[in-house]
Amino acid sequence: MTEPVIYDIGRPGLCAMPFPAPDVPRAPLPDGMVRDELRLPEASQLDVVRHFTRLSALNHSIDKGFYPLGSCTMKYNPRINEDMARLAGFAGTHPMQDEEVAQGNLHLMFTLQEWLKEIGGFAGASLQPAAGAHGEFAGILMVRAYHLDRGDTQRRKILIPDSAHGTNPASTAMSGYSVVEIPSDSRGNVDLAALRAACDDHVAGLMLTNPNTLGLFDEHVQEVVDLVHGCGGLVYGDGANMNALLGIARPGDLGFDILHYNLHKTFGTPHGGGGPGSGPVAVCERLAHFLPGPIVERVDEGNPSLVRREPPEDGDLTYYHLVMPPKSIGRVKVFHGHMGIFVRAYAYIRMHGPDGLRRVAEHAVLNANYLQARVGQWFPIPQRDRICMHEFVAEGTVPGSDVRALDISKRLMDFGIHPPTNYFPLIVHEALMIEPTETESKATLDTFAAAMAQIAREAVEQPELLHQAPHTTPVSRMDEVKAARELVLSYWNVKQ
Repeated sequence: MTEPVIYDIGRPGLCAMPFPAPDVPRAPLPDGMVRDELRLPEASQLDVVRHFTRLSALNHSIDKGFYPLGSCTMKYNPRINEDMARLAGFAGTHPMQDEEVAQGNLHLMFTLQEWLKEIGGFAGASLQPAAGAHGEFAGILMVRAYHLDRGDTQRRKILIPDSAHGTNPASTAMSGYSVVEIPSDSRGNVDLAALRAACDDHVAGLMLTNPNTLGLFDEHVQEVVDLVHGCGGLVYGDGANMNALLGIARPGDLGFDILHYNLHKTFGTPHGGGGPGSGPVAVCERLAHFLPGPIVERVDEGNPSLVRREPPEDGDLTYYHLVMPPKSIGRVKVFHGHMGIFVRAYAYIRMHGPDGLRRVAEHAVLNANYLQARVGQWFPIPQRDRICMHEFVAEGTVPGSDVRALDISKRLMDFGIHPPTNYFPLIVHEALMIEPTETESKATLDTFAAAMAQIAREAVEQPELLHQAPHTTPVSRMDEVKAARELVLSYWNVKQ
């Protein structure tokens, strides 16, 4: 039976929340501010609570089931992170407060900056970008600022491998550069011959996702970096897949000039549902002056440039304040970034420590390789002779069947499993990008593998079952192209 929506269960005269009488004089609203007829539901508070609870139960989340969404690292968010973010000293701080009464926030931000520099092997960091793609955009703006600062105006193109994240070309175009695609070789690495041919004095830089979207660590990463640096370009690292590298490899040590982190992926903060995300950028020494600002710096009591009205009561002579780097590309976000995400990421890193972060990466890679071996029994996997990192890509095809990747993903929903990423990367036919993360147990991975095995059998024996899936969800398969092009944003339009 279809659940009633709150518009249907409402009745005139019911009220969920009576508002108190105003304690200020009433004033008329300007013409046009209020519609004569605004059809809003009238319902009791209990009906409202039940309505939204039902809706929340329909959403799939990491708290509800397995979420192997490749390239997105949908892993468990430790509840201690949520508790820390709700501490009044963090949750109640306003970004326009005076620095002197926000020292706890600034201390946390400074420490997080330092940790991100250490984790990636960089000299400077800014927390300001609000998401991964936002960090990419800030990074390419720094590439542009660096070349222009040196008077080098002829560099107009960014090299992007075909195994990169899909946001890389968009960030490049938004920054005013042209995109030059570099193909992959037969082992899933950047094709060195193609890269060598593309490297000239018009190259501003290369955007390299490593591990790439095939889930592979580039076997020739040092040669790639050297080729780009050799023609005067900079190397931007898409750090969205850092979950595979924590405590094992530092992009800065490999010669990367810039890297963005996805705090909402790598460091266990909530991901999905519209955000908020966080995409801090870290840079090598020659780019530190170009970071978006303000960033947090630490000064001592003896610093003559410091003005403080009262000395700290606890005897701590350290003081934190916000500064703009001397050649900063400027602000890329209002205020200073997403403070609640900073607190969660800080708690995650603090709780794990260096050894724990390394174990995160080791277990993420172990889980991915275990699942690749299981799924590879029934579905083709490009470069199956290579060890994958945190994720792998399978082809959603079965010999003797017309079933596609979309059918497989829709059928997985009947098992209570969120579909993997579909049709990306584009270089794999009928791609299913699968990332188990380190937080899933072997039992969960075995359940997923068993579901994929059953689906592979059904693809041959009962293909229509897959073509018509899902069968157990509140809404079955839709025309997704039509849904995207003909948006229905009002309940009343549905009713009519």
